[in-house]
Amino acid sequence: MTLHPKSANWRENFTLSKARTTGEGKGITVTVTAAAGNGTSAKTHYGSHLLDNGSKGSVSYTTGPMRRGRINKKTQTRYTFDFTKPGYVPGSTGYKSATWRCDNYYGTSGCAVTDAPTAVSMVGIPWIDDGIRKLRARGGHYGDPNGGKPLHWMINTAKKNANRRAVCGGRTAPPDMKRAGRTYCDEYPFASTYEGGTHLPASQRETTWVSPNENNTQGARITNWRRPMHVMDHDPFYVIA
Repeated sequence: MTLHPKSANWRENFTLSKARTTGEGKGITVTVTAAAGNGTSAKTHYGSHLLDNGSKGSVSYTTGPMRRGRINKKTQTRYTFDFTKPGYVPGSTGYKSATWRCDNYYGTSGCAVTDAPTAVSMVGIPWIDDGIRKLRARGGHYGDPNGGKPLHWMINTAKKNANRRAVCGGRTAPPDMKRAGRTYCDEYPFASTYEGGTHLPASQRETTWVSPNENNTQGARITNWRRPMHVMDHDPFYVIA
């Protein structure tokens, strides 16, 4: 299954490998059907095939129109395999895909596998990058793609502002930072995460004085990552530093 960041309609291909059947297992046919939900419909393209022959099929997905800002609820594809043979009682089994979700949050409809963490890079933003790496050297592991726990994005402006005030509110850059042009208090984990502010112990967070330009660059990086990856509320992600 390959979802599209710029379309809420897509197609999935699947293959059923040849089964090794013996005795009464000979002559069993299998059909496959897929079903989706929460605004997306699935149509299966697969006819009946003998179980002991390899076969291929596909599923086409169509999502109804979504207004700008819309986030559909998470869902899964539900696959059902039906087995039949003349003179025998039919049987069936099935399973579910990974969880996925479609949205039009930024004005571009698309879909994403919600539980598979993506990553945003802070590499090349000198002081922000340096602050995160120093925190990790001291044992901070949240957001670290090398074995750490993921962060989780938060879409709530009031909580984001509260997180920022909790660690940077009322603070003024010391004289040496002002002389270097590093007048902005930057926090990690980001204020726009459920781990932001003081939700984690002090050993798992840090603040760094950065220049306004670095702060703006970081904001642009995050926006340009979130839009194509369709990162929404509670979605997990890592930070490369």
